[in-house]
Amino acid sequence: MMNLRAIEILDDFVSLFFPRYCLACSGPLAKGEDLVCTNCIVEMPQTDDHVVADNALFSRLSFRIPIAHAMALFKFNKSGRVQQLLHQLKYKNHPEIGVMLGRVYGEKLVQANLASAFDIILPVPLHPSRKRKRGYNQSAKFAEGLSEKLGISFSDNVLVRQRKTETQTRKSKLNRWENMADVFRIVDQQQIVGKRILLVDDVITTGATIETCGHLLLGAGCASVSLACIAET
Repeated sequence: MMNLRAIEILDDFVSLFFPRYCLACSGPLAKGEDLVCTNCIVEMPQTDDHVVADNALFSRLSFRIPIAHAMALFKFNKSGRVQQLLHQLKYKNHPEIGVMLGRVYGEKLVQANLASAFDIILPVPLHPSRKRKRGYNQSAKFAEGLSEKLGISFSDNVLVRQRKTETQTRKSKLNRWENMADVFRIVDQQQIVGKRILLVDDVITTGATIETCGHLLLGAGCASVSLACIAET
């Protein structure tokens, strides 16, 4: 069995010939860094949504759906580090990014005394065909990391997507609603009745997806709905 020093030497050797790169900026990772370099962690635009209840995201969505909390880890900037990191998460087979970001934000929520504000975490689901192609639901990976830090269970089989949808970004408000009609359904209502739900997604853009899921959950008898995402536009 190798001792600790031997393992360190082997790690240094592997890093020399097979350097690891930051998934946000593509720069080399220093020893002790994992997935994202320290500089990117500092430079990426984090929000204070978890400590400011009446934040911009809450103000934008609360008049459309009665929500308890609305929070984003990052502010989305086009062509920035956050976009690059999300691209790696969604399209480059790096589900570990979602888990890592969930842990990061989960720790922030714990520090903000929000760990006891929710009973169950539900990710916005992918259509089964898209999930098979990607291999995972990136929002479920974010939920997994949050669950670990908050000590709250998460489930990716309560809320399901039964119809594919087109992109929302260039649609009018009416067309967004029509695009989302009958997209989701609840499989096991008993898991959410009377529960305070933390509904999570990777990115909130128009808010139509979150709005649709939230109204469905509230109509099924949950006590409240809160929102959390990796990034908001």
